[in-house]
Amino acid sequence: MTPTAYALSDSWTMTRRELAHWARQPVRIAVGLVFPVMLLLMFGYLIGGGRGVAGSYIDYLIPGMLALTMAFGLESTMIAVTQDLNKGVIDRFRSMPMADGAVLVGRSAADMLQSALTLAVGYALGWRTGGGPGAVLAAVGLLLLFRFAMLWIGIHLALVAGKPEMVQAVQILVWPVAFLSNALAHPGTMPDWLGTVVEWNPMSHTASAVRDLCAGGGTDHVAAAVLWPLILLAVFFPLAVRRFGRLSK
Repeated sequence: MTPTAYALSDSWTMTRRELAHWARQPVRIAVGLVFPVMLLLMFGYLIGGGRGVAGSYIDYLIPGMLALTMAFGLESTMIAVTQDLNKGVIDRFRSMPMADGAVLVGRSAADMLQSALTLAVGYALGWRTGGGPGAVLAAVGLLLLFRFAMLWIGIHLALVAGKPEMVQAVQILVWPVAFLSNALAHPGTMPDWLGTVVEWNPMSHTASAVRDLCAGGGTDHVAAAVLWPLILLAVFFPLAVRRFGRLSK
């Protein structure tokens, strides 16, 4: 078996380990889904909004909310990684003939499946698309690509933090990135300097691209929605794997 095949096999084993935890802790999965649903209901029906948005605010909000949920939920990933570190679980894995980084890849793959469940919840709440199947699949792919990049940022920060009690402090960093975006509000309603910051946010590009694709519109934001996550992955994936490799056995 080739080294790549070994790495894929080990990563799949770690993914199945995380999925087994799902079966034993279904409440954790349910809580992860309830939070974005509460945000959607609150902004879409309770608080209201839509200033500067052409057409239905719900059609604007749901793609943005889906992009938002790709950033949220990292706390559970970071806590799981730090708990494995402090309980010696990762040390035991590293003592086995296992590919470097397989534990991290397995963790991220399981979280990607949870993100796919969030997409299904958005559809159940009434989100419908005007684009064709290809455009919708491309939109889902962009959301999951952004999620994958955010996961590796979270994994790296968890390895740096080292302890579960430090995760909450690190998690606070996610909020400015999440809310300084066009997920919930149109940049045109903001002060010029703030609107510029929002438009440069990688999440804004993902949200805009998803809106365009699902509405059957243009693809002006797709290139940036692909490029930004790839840049983040190019930076944080090797950092996380290198940090993992430096852990004491």
